[in-house]
Amino acid sequence: MDGGTTFHFVTDGIEAALSRAREAANGKDVRLGGGVATVRQYLGAGLIDELHLAIAPVFLGSGEHLFSGINVAKLGYVRTEHAPTQAATHIVLKKR
Repeated sequence: MDGGTTFHFVTDGIEAALSRAREAANGKDVRLGGGVATVRQYLGAGLIDELHLAIAPVFLGSGEHLFSGINVAKLGYVRTEHAPTQAATHIVLKKR
């Protein structure tokens, strides 16, 4: 892509994808890209260190549920930040 971004598609599981991303990051932060299904997989496996949610007051009518069936507290996540703005509410969850 313009600017030097390269995408690699990994088909042998989320752990393998994370391992390759960490190797490519060379000690820098790794950010997860994808939709709700992707985030749910990593969250449920306890592989997310920090999750920043921007919640906007928009009613879409349907869609995927981010936390349905996932007990984030039991997985060791706690809310560390909460910042309401006029456009969205920002919440940061970190793994203990």
